[in-house]
Amino acid sequence: MNTTRKSFVLLLLLGSVISGPVYAERIKDIASIEGVRSNQLVGYGLVVGLDKSGDKTTFTGQSLRSMLARLGLTLPPGIDPKSKNIAAVSIQAELPAFAKPGQAIDVTVSSLGDAKSLRGGTLLMSPLKGADGQVYAIAQGSLIVSGLSASGQDGSSITVNNPNVGRIPNGATVERTVNTSFSEGDALVFNLHTSDFTTANRMAESINKILGANTAKALDATSVRVSAPVDPNQKVTFASVVENMMVIPDDAPARIIVNSRTGTVVINGKVRVQPAAVSHGSLIVTISETPQVSQPNAFSGGQTAVTPQSNLKIEEEKNHMFVFNPGVSLDEIVQAVNKIGAAPSDLVAILEALKSAGSLHAELIVI
Repeated sequence: MNTTRKSFVLLLLLGSVISGPVYAERIKDIASIEGVRSNQLVGYGLVVGLDKSGDKTTFTGQSLRSMLARLGLTLPPGIDPKSKNIAAVSIQAELPAFAKPGQAIDVTVSSLGDAKSLRGGTLLMSPLKGADGQVYAIAQGSLIVSGLSASGQDGSSITVNNPNVGRIPNGATVERTVNTSFSEGDALVFNLHTSDFTTANRMAESINKILGANTAKALDATSVRVSAPVDPNQKVTFASVVENMMVIPDDAPARIIVNSRTGTVVINGKVRVQPAAVSHGSLIVTISETPQVSQPNAFSGGQTAVTPQSNLKIEEEKNHMFVFNPGVSLDEIVQAVNKIGAAPSDLVAILEALKSAGSLHAELIVI
């Protein structure tokens, strides 16, 4: 056993006893290996066996004619096979990394035409292609549709979930392998899911602390390059050791997320506010109508008349002013806002005003 192999075995023994604090994260949970990724596949096909809930579109008939021609059956010219038991569909699947020919993957089938439901249908053999136009899998099988649609003769209808989308577990067979760069070279590059210079530096330091100096180098805020064995078998074991090491990720930058559609406001723990005084109140305007009826005396020859009378009332909520002390924490912000009973929309207005005043040192993101 040469020196390199001895040192590698020693590193594996050290890696097997790696443990970290409770709040640390495994590298495999915060980063992924470059080149190890899934690939999207898409295809077009026909679903048959529907209970008169299929398409009425022209291109579905053309697809049926083309399919029958490939099977050796030629329809007479000018005949449009208007079958209500067929639907044109798109097929989507995700090809996992290192998937080998013969393995099965799940597929999702979605209607392309005006089919009412795909329930009870069967997908005919359909090729699934990647972005390069090559066929990587073949899909076929019976659909599982959770949606349901029913209608009456008077035009009333009811729909539960979506009956035009179905799924076929293990419905496609892999036909081609996607080459990866994992087994090439003498290094592995780990890419963080969330870019952060501090976390990348900590990851490199954690790896070097266990595997030796200069084993890992942070390339930028996302990538950390780790020297690895050239032998593929050793590289798999080495990757397993590295991805189970513990790293303490740095906290996210101070951010406030506002969902303008739902009124949801999320403030992370790094948000701080500089000294500021805030007074927030609103006017309540109430308008009520009390019509007055004018009734003339008997035999006066007059007519009954309705005179409109409006009552206008204006009230102002007496919300007290509150003060943010220097470096106030998230808990204090929430307590101050809750004391005045501010609604989500009021909270957004307060945060925007603090940001404009320069007292809020955080990124305000509206989604």
